[in-house]
Amino acid sequence: MNKLKQIQSSRWLDSILLLLVAIVWGTSYGVAKNAVLYYPVLGFVALRFCITSIIFLPTAFGLTSKSIITTIKAGLPLGFVLLLIFVSETYGLSKTSAANSAFLISLYVVFTPFIQWIILRQAPTQKTLIAASMSIIGAFLLSYQHDQSFQLNLGDYLILLAAALRAVMVTLTKKLTQHQEISMLFLTTIQTSVVGLGCLILSIIIYSQQIMILPKFGEFWGDVIYLVIFCTMFAFFVQNFSVKRTSPTKAALLMGSEPVWGALYATVIMHESLSLVGWIGGFIIVVATLWATIK
Repeated sequence: MNKLKQIQSSRWLDSILLLLVAIVWGTSYGVAKNAVLYYPVLGFVALRFCITSIIFLPTAFGLTSKSIITTIKAGLPLGFVLLLIFVSETYGLSKTSAANSAFLISLYVVFTPFIQWIILRQAPTQKTLIAASMSIIGAFLLSYQHDQSFQLNLGDYLILLAAALRAVMVTLTKKLTQHQEISMLFLTTIQTSVVGLGCLILSIIIYSQQIMILPKFGEFWGDVIYLVIFCTMFAFFVQNFSVKRTSPTKAALLMGSEPVWGALYATVIMHESLSLVGWIGGFIIVVATLWATIK
């Protein structure tokens, strides 16, 4: 009986932790959008990922030279893709609402089978095609504006680009890491280093001296610390700890609620407005992505 109670409590803990990841990732869109009000986009991304890579750097200790070399070979191209993802995503956030961003970025789940079709030659199923059609309808409704017109702005298109790039990342990660001696923690270190250093170099080239003047606002640094500790380190640990201890369906349902938490944070905390039709569109996107995820 005691063992049964321990198993049940363990399952509850896993569910709560995965739900917390969804909530934390959902809030990250609003937090990042607030941070770029104080500092250029590239400078903000450079700060976030340079700090993260330094924290993850000790994961290289104890690895074999073969594992390090193999991980670096996979990490450099994956890091470049991650760089493109966060540049387009963060620029998109600065030009559209956090609520729209939260819903649109989740479309990477639906995009992934089509990217796999191109890269891995694995054709999408009929279920995926239906989910993609539902997502297009959802995105169309999400673009509904208060002047009763349907249109996506530049920020929305950048978020869609980031979603497509996320699908590329998922597919390439599988292709480059499968059957290889790779440390996933050290792989994250390489990826975040590429993003951080890449954005730092671009920031120096584009913004010159402006990038050297760091914000003094406590709110900005609070946003950076929150994103590094909770949206990267905590979320990464929980995924490794909980996903392997629960069913894929349950994990998908819990983490698939991320866009809803993002929209709630944007409307309640940031006082953004989203029309009823927009909420319906977002709900259709969430349903489509969950349906595409759950087997």
